[in-house]
Amino acid sequence: MGIKNFKAKTAQEPKASENITVKDFMTVNMHKFSKGQSVLEVMETLLKHRISGGPVVNEHNEVIGIISEGDCIKQVSESRYYNQPMDNMNVENYMIKNVETVTPDMHLFDMANKFLTLKIRRFPVCENGKLVGLISQKDVLKAAMALQGHNWKS
Repeated sequence: MGIKNFKAKTAQEPKASENITVKDFMTVNMHKFSKGQSVLEVMETLLKHRISGGPVVNEHNEVIGIISEGDCIKQVSESRYYNQPMDNMNVENYMIKNVETVTPDMHLFDMANKFLTLKIRRFPVCENGKLVGLISQKDVLKAAMALQGHNWKS
């Protein structure tokens, strides 16, 4: 009797000979944040959904920043140091504002190199200036496992 895989399908699993792109493995149903949200609310979401960060978007679904666990920890540290309540600080004060984005058609091999050179854990995926997904280092690892070392055709 073989081992069954109970993992839900997250994206189409491409064949080894296909051109593997970001859109094949990006997350499309992600948690998004707004600049006016409180950092406490973001921390609650990160903990509840076991994620380490997410994009900050405006009312037009355009990426204006990224907020991460590290950004939230910075707020915790500052609130203690300055003896301020944590609930009056919002995302805009702690998010990273200069965000590098990628496109859905970027080759996954190039994406892996981008992770290594820029030392960033996740990138928003944008098309026509709008957020369409999120790609993380884990997504690249999932792609590598799906291919199991086969051809990374470019």
